[in-house]
Amino acid sequence: MGLLRFCFVACWMVFVESGFSPRSIMAQELPFPEIRPRVLVSTDIGGTDPDDIQSMVHLLLYADVLDLEGIVSSPYGPGRRKHILQAIDAYEKDFPRLIVSQSAYPEPEFLRSITHQGATDLVGAEGVGEATEGSKWMIQCAQRQDERPLHVLVWGGLEDLAQALHDAPDILPKLRVYFIGGPNKKWSKDAYHYIETHHPKLWMIESNATYRGWFVGGDQRGDLGNESFVREHVKGHGALGNHFVRAKSVLKMGDTPSVARLLRGNSSDPTQPSWGGRFVPVWDHRTTVFKGWTRDEDKAEVFGITEFVIPMPQTWFDHHWARMIFDESQPPSLGWVDGTNLRFRFSPRDAKLWRYRVESNHPAIDGHLGAFTAEAPTAERTEKVAQNHPYWWIDNPDPKLSEGVHPGARTVSRWRASFLRDFSRRLDRCLPQVQ
Repeated sequence: MGLLRFCFVACWMVFVESGFSPRSIMAQELPFPEIRPRVLVSTDIGGTDPDDIQSMVHLLLYADVLDLEGIVSSPYGPGRRKHILQAIDAYEKDFPRLIVSQSAYPEPEFLRSITHQGATDLVGAEGVGEATEGSKWMIQCAQRQDERPLHVLVWGGLEDLAQALHDAPDILPKLRVYFIGGPNKKWSKDAYHYIETHHPKLWMIESNATYRGWFVGGDQRGDLGNESFVREHVKGHGALGNHFVRAKSVLKMGDTPSVARLLRGNSSDPTQPSWGGRFVPVWDHRTTVFKGWTRDEDKAEVFGITEFVIPMPQTWFDHHWARMIFDESQPPSLGWVDGTNLRFRFSPRDAKLWRYRVESNHPAIDGHLGAFTAEAPTAERTEKVAQNHPYWWIDNPDPKLSEGVHPGARTVSRWRASFLRDFSRRLDRCLPQVQ
């Protein structure tokens, strides 16, 4: 027995000195939330990516442990409120079985009553436009007399959040925002820029790559693979399970870490482990301004904001327009006049060479070709905490925490087995009860 104990202790010390601990390897030891969280979700469900449908199924299956106060359709593209209602219709079919497992599940009609349409178009360079049903509902929820903060989980565009902050800046202290950035930031760059510059003290997690750990890396053995999990644990599990599979037969749920963070972990401290990732304070100077046309060797920060300031042609008049198209992808960057210059704004979602061309009804710039290189920031920069964004966190740039090219993703993928097993048990609630 003495020898066995010695071997166990020796092995355990090596394990601990390697940077691991019981808490770091066993997701079930992450704490539950101290208080029941208030949640409002802003989603582009039904729009450019089917993973929002999968994340909506996940959200509804955990609605018994959340105070869900709002679901806002905030897309750019074809997504609308009706796509949220379709998920709620599936939930209604499974509701009789769900409340057998847990009586705290909200009534389907209540969920419909808190579902609202938000912005359907991108705003201009100023970052805000007109109030929407969705932005008004955000304000109403945030202004309720409740000591708990309101967790705003942004799965799509930031337009409704930006509008709510513009129209009612007093709500800022009540908000705890988790933004699934990356591709969404590319679409929502102007609203992002407005929030960053006009509301720097907003409490916000900007997850540009960490969220990818939900479906990239981690334990994917056996039934935990992206395909095998859906096949064995989702398909045929009630109306919600089938709604999930119809959207995509492979597990993605890229927006789900924003919810998972509220299920296990310290929701008040983003620097601590959680199912939704572990983050670091943001650093300064993430906006790159190019004065003039650029070439391959010009550098900007990946996931940052990149602006181009181009001298306006002398014969430019009000009827003229211009836009930049990056790598032939959407959306284009629409130019606007700033004094004697034209400006364009972009957010590079990948570290690579980005090529662009200009389309314009002014012959002096129409057809112009250029490029720039987006790259990861240096360690020297990321270690300098931003002074003007005291409550803003971002993906951990430590290479040891990356999954491939995705910084911070390992802080989610490390819990993969635990959160998928938990989700599987939730899906089983949709199965017929065995008599």
